[in-house]
Amino acid sequence: MTLIDEDTEKKAVWQIVGEVEADAKKGRISITSPLARALIGKKKGTTVEVMAPGGAKAYEITKVEWR
Repeated sequence: MTLIDEDTEKKAVWQIVGEVEADAKKGRISITSPLARALIGKKKGTTVEVMAPGGAKAYEITKVEWR
């Protein structure tokens, strides 16, 4: 999924994977992470809010791909 941080306008690309395959440096987040749980089942154009250690973060989903 491609996301835009609504506060900073920074783009991030994440692939949701199993816990064993997760590696944030390679853009792979665990299915059990708060961000992945917020993204599951969402479509392009949707905004999601995630509780991060520094507080709530909002992201707009700009692209969804299945691999």
